[in-house]
Amino acid sequence: MDDGGARLIFGCMGLGGGWGTGPLEAAHVKAAHEAVDAALEAGIRDFDHADIYAHGKAEAAFGRVLAERPGLRDRIRLQTKCGIRLPVPDKVGQYDSSREWILAQAEASLDRLGTEHVETLLIHRPDPLARQEEIAEAFLQLKEAGKVGRLGVSNMSAQQMRWLQSALPETLAANQLEMSLHRSGWLESSVLVNHDDAAEIGFPHGTVEYCQAEGIELQAWGALAQGRYSGAPGTAETGSDAAAAALVAALAEDKGCAPEAIVLGWLLRHPARIRPVLGTSNPGRIKASGEAKRVAESMSRHEWYSLWVAARGRALP
Repeated sequence: MDDGGARLIFGCMGLGGGWGTGPLEAAHVKAAHEAVDAALEAGIRDFDHADIYAHGKAEAAFGRVLAERPGLRDRIRLQTKCGIRLPVPDKVGQYDSSREWILAQAEASLDRLGTEHVETLLIHRPDPLARQEEIAEAFLQLKEAGKVGRLGVSNMSAQQMRWLQSALPETLAANQLEMSLHRSGWLESSVLVNHDDAAEIGFPHGTVEYCQAEGIELQAWGALAQGRYSGAPGTAETGSDAAAAALVAALAEDKGCAPEAIVLGWLLRHPARIRPVLGTSNPGRIKASGEAKRVAESMSRHEWYSLWVAARGRALP
């Protein structure tokens, strides 16, 4: 077993056989076992879920894995997310952080996972109709019942976290945001201050710095950039993607690792102690990611900036 994946999180969104509404099948459970084995081999101990992934089948598949492997639950940490209602006939999709919805969805997730508690519960998306007192009440009720250990958020800005934090008795555990070599607005929102190009950046300025200052864990979803720099079919064929992929491949050869480790090592090299969330369920790619820590430790400042500039497709201002 490699412990290089200790800062990595396995994102379970790819489990359960996809986003169709059909039943969970034996093949889906088998694939979940294989993905979990690969994650454990890479040193990963944290597993990320959401109530909506594969319409609940991702959690159900993982629950079957836990049921079939006594003792595994004690060796891992689980987090799940709630707060998104998928569209159904006659009802549009929406965000829901009401007390009732949080409580109901947390219970449903625990039932599908077949566990009595999760270490962390995240609010999946900001809900314009949310009241921070309701979120706090739901969390405290779940925590007091021993069903949830910590509360975190996903896709929130620093100001939104401050707003929620004002009703909570403890610091938010984490914020999960899209952060990768491809989606580097989290960097550009800072370096483009007082620059005309700043208007093109949608990432909320100051969010990374706020999390660092407050001790809120940063989790990066989309960390592998959908494989565009590590050989996924149909990606990195032209322009900056191709240039960045070529540089990733060259660095991987030089450092004796897989391209996935370079892409993740680039994130780990940042001082904010970002925790990449792996969105792939491919066992080979999961195992390859376990070298990311070693890569980060050996990545020079020049290599880090070279990757960023290549992915941007233009020099820094």
